[in-house]
Amino acid sequence: MTNSCIIKSLNISEKKGTIKTPRKEIMLNLLGVEGDAHAGKWHRQVSLLAEESILSFEGELGRKIGFGEFAENITTSGFAIHKTLPFDKFITENVELEVTQIGKKCHGTNCEIFQQTGNCVMPKEGIFCRVIKPGKLTENDVLTYIPKVFSIKVITLSDRASEGIYEDKSGPLIEKLSKDWFKNEGYSCETSRVVIPDEKTQFENELQLAVEAGFDIIYTTGSTGIGPRDIAPEIVRHFMDLEIPGIMDHIRLKYGAEKPNALLSRSVAGVKSKTLVFSLPGSTKAVNEYLTEIHKILMHAFLMLNGIDSH
Repeated sequence: MTNSCIIKSLNISEKKGTIKTPRKEIMLNLLGVEGDAHAGKWHRQVSLLAEESILSFEGELGRKIGFGEFAENITTSGFAIHKTLPFDKFITENVELEVTQIGKKCHGTNCEIFQQTGNCVMPKEGIFCRVIKPGKLTENDVLTYIPKVFSIKVITLSDRASEGIYEDKSGPLIEKLSKDWFKNEGYSCETSRVVIPDEKTQFENELQLAVEAGFDIIYTTGSTGIGPRDIAPEIVRHFMDLEIPGIMDHIRLKYGAEKPNALLSRSVAGVKSKTLVFSLPGSTKAVNEYLTEIHKILMHAFLMLNGIDSH
């Protein structure tokens, strides 16, 4: 996939659901396109559609389709924009856009576009963005594509592993399972791992450094039981801004029904700033079980955390 596309047309309409008319340039603010009906405090501020999608649709409709007829703000060329993913970005020297949604629900006969064209390609191949950096866009500007790379910090808490008495296996497993999952979702993932003893101050420092570095996820593993050196739950709970109790309660009950010892885990989950934090048990079996369930809610959690309504 090429890493850039050219702006073929910039289009505005004053009313939603209507065909947009081309402009030579547009101004973007933090609400979207100035003067456009779709601007506002939501995640679908700016719509994009590729010229290639329009041309392929012309054959189905049997006529020429003008830029803006499908209500796209930006018509692009040279890039399969519908293959992007939420949190990917398009940037110019002046502007930064973040992808928030691929496609949308079609309003059918209630939409003027559908009435005039008989169909619409936007629900399938249009994308929506929000403005991260406002500025001016001009016809023939080049949009550079920056795919999202998720970053994960893995902190293993173990006195013995930190002393080299035995090998940390849970930390590397979290890295592998995370990279495999993100790859399956179409994203790249980078990880950083550290092994430390069950020491309060050192653990608190690692958590704070991870948030300051902007990691998307912090996974801790170990020190979640009821032993005298098990410190993770209290420290993580105090560190977080918000707790997410449901996911850990679900995991304990699901696996505890077959293996009651799993109910002794005090694992916690929550949010610190824009970082998701999960404190997992130290066994590789538990890591497998916990990540199996966490991965089911992970992308929705990121969307919610970033104010994207995916319903």
